Amino acid sequence: MTGCSVFSIFRRTELSGTFSRWSRRAARLGAGACLLFVPVAWAQRTQLKPGWNMFSPQQDVAIGEKAAKDATQQLPLCNDPKVDAYLTQLGKRLTAKAPTGGVQYPFEFHCVNDKSINAFALPGGFVFVNRGTIEVADNEAQLAGVMAHELSHVALRHGTNQASKAQFTQLGLGAIGAVLGDSNMGSVITHLGTFAAGSVLLKYSRTAETQADVMGTQILYDTGYDPRAMAQFFETLQAEGKGGAGKLAQFFSDHPNPDHRIERVEEEVDKLGGLPKDYRRDAPEFQAIKREVLALPAPPKAKAPGAGGKPAAPSKGFKSFQGTNFTLKYPDNWKQYGEGNAASFAPDGGVVQDRNAKAALAYGLIINVTDAQGDPNATDALEVSTGRLIEEIQHSNPGMRVVRKSERVRLNGQRALSTHLNSDSPMGGQETDWVITVMRPEGLLYIVCVAPEKETPAYDETFTAILDSVRFSH
Repeated sequence: MTGCSVFSIFRRTELSGTFSRWSRRAARLGAGACLLFVPVAWAQRTQLKPGWNMFSPQQDVAIGEKAAKDATQQLPLCNDPKVDAYLTQLGKRLTAKAPTGGVQYPFEFHCVNDKSINAFALPGGFVFVNRGTIEVADNEAQLAGVMAHELSHVALRHGTNQASKAQFTQLGLGAIGAVLGDSNMGSVITHLGTFAAGSVLLKYSRTAETQADVMGTQILYDTGYDPRAMAQFFETLQAEGKGGAGKLAQFFSDHPNPDHRIERVEEEVDKLGGLPKDYRRDAPEFQAIKREVLALPAPPKAKAPGAGGKPAAPSKGFKSFQGTNFTLKYPDNWKQYGEGNAASFAPDGGVVQDRNAKAALAYGLIINVTDAQGDPNATDALEVSTGRLIEEIQHSNPGMRVVRKSERVRLNGQRALSTHLNSDSPMGGQETDWVITVMRPEGLLYIVCVAPEKETPAYDETFTAILDSVRFSH
């Protein structure tokens, strides 16, 4: 589809949130009484709570597990046991102080072989830290600050809070509910679990970033680290003294820089009562791991959109996929992402970075279910629901146009519609998006076949074979 293609269907949405703000004067007036009952650090700290969320913490874990599985397959990991063990040890020290409301998240920590300065945490506590972040950090407290910030996103459940608000406000491909099937929570979890389509879980608002800064500062304080380390790390980034502007762009793209970020961290340190006694800044273990990371083999070179050539031709051999109420076969040299009623299939090299550095499907197929529009038993239900789906796809992908209007076809003997669209390809040039829709008891099932326009004839045989293999269970 457009630069985002079908794979990147979510729009960034700004979250709203509130902080419990106590004036410094009130804090000082109450300091004497607070000392009699609770430590000043707890009396004055900013109180933060997770926002509205349609998901449960257990679903956070389920979503995160699926996304983490895809992330480990798609990202170049360092695969250094010493580095991962160190990150896990440091992470557990921090998670012991993270206010998760009693939820026991299965925290995991991974090092990504990427020199860009970045880190991210998926719902449920699956944390990925770029080697570039370790290399640019001056001491362990600064690395702990970055990790505490990411763990705060987990504790405050920002990822699924954002997904909930996107669902509620009906953003992204017209409506996330229209894509995921809001009557089927399992489908929601399956689709959001696809890392390539999960940017909605990782693109935070400035409000969420500020909350993570504040809670991260608290975690550093409670763990005994210098709580100023987070601000110092941000100062390093803003000064662009290390790593170069290109490496910084990724961090601030994924972590929008809120106003007065450093001042907010310093203000929270004051609320906590100043620096903790005998605070920790560095450790020999960190410097040893930093040397270990600097000695790792160079990371694979990032490919520009469309670079690296086209994927291998689809295999003539096929593997079976079992959906919720259907089966299909796909080339055995393609990979499967997702499951149930929300799955995608692509060859190696079929998922690429678009111009916005987001994962986009350039070659492959996606299948999903959306709610029917109007009366699902009406004679024109298929036409009406398909028309609405096409409108939503075009709304989310400006420049996409219908090049062949909907035509009646049969899918496993059932009445279906075939629609051809055209849009910009993340590989450069144009792509063809062939959409097949059919009414099912669970809603409108749609299949999107994607390939660059010049290669569409070569892929039509494979797409037709996949469609011919579809079998419905009832």
